[in-house]
Amino acid sequence: MGESKGAAMAFGVADIPDLTDRVAVVTGANGGLGLQTARVLAAKGAHVLLAARDQPKTVRAIEAITRETPDARLTAVPLDLSDLASVGQAASAIVARVSRVDLLVNNAGVMGTPQGWTADGFETQLGVDHLGHWALTAHLLPALLAAGAARVVTVTSFARLMGRPLDPADLNLDGGYDPWRAYGRAKLANYHFGLGLQDAFARSGAPASSLLAHPGLAHTDLQPTTVRLGGAGAQARFWAWYAGRFGMSPADAALPQLRAATDPRARGGEFYGPRFTTFGPAARLPVLRRGNAEAIRTLWDVSERATGLSINP
Repeated sequence: MGESKGAAMAFGVADIPDLTDRVAVVTGANGGLGLQTARVLAAKGAHVLLAARDQPKTVRAIEAITRETPDARLTAVPLDLSDLASVGQAASAIVARVSRVDLLVNNAGVMGTPQGWTADGFETQLGVDHLGHWALTAHLLPALLAAGAARVVTVTSFARLMGRPLDPADLNLDGGYDPWRAYGRAKLANYHFGLGLQDAFARSGAPASSLLAHPGLAHTDLQPTTVRLGGAGAQARFWAWYAGRFGMSPADAALPQLRAATDPRARGGEFYGPRFTTFGPAARLPVLRRGNAEAIRTLWDVSERATGLSINP
């Protein structure tokens, strides 16, 4: 179902409540939508842990946020989602610093990369966009449950619509790699993860909720990065051009994930994105569950075996 009249009202930064005493972890927080998310959460009073790979870039992000919000509480956490050992180390650093996590925004990701493999031997886009976040969420589960009413927001994409559920027999797409097929599969895995995590929270009665968001078409460095990496062909160049001409600013494109993370009216299992698919105000979108149950079961089985980590609240 769509939004009620009340829920359909425009949502902006001014609608985000005070977040003093809240602890937020944002992956990929040193650029693009992650930086904008960290910026807003910090301005609203949250202690934000910026979990990202490029530490010099993270330092610059912290300096930029601090110029805008001098009393911002910010912590840099080295995180390489393509390396499960790094994910474990990042989670250990987080729980050594804070006793609970109120908000976990699984934002980071790669798009349309040439064929490659993570440090643990998994296809890069699935490994970074999904398996890395699965592992981080699993490691942080006790800290999330300690918060009392935590939210986990997983960022997917409208590209999920061109993806197919995981095939355990061809996890690395050895049968034929295509960068966009791999990206769609990874973002569909994000979608199924967000839904499955909410189901797990609900079954156990855990004091936490899982929500989904997608930014639509955002004018960030994601598309130019895909072009620079090569391997994604003319389609990458087209989307970089199109996003530059018609994409939403990071400030607007980050609103769906900010709404999922902070809107007091939001509930577990809900999905937020631009009202008009690629652009528009942050709106609650329909969640089509038909056919998802089997895909979620497969995702759970594959992810547990791949990472050695279970998510059972």
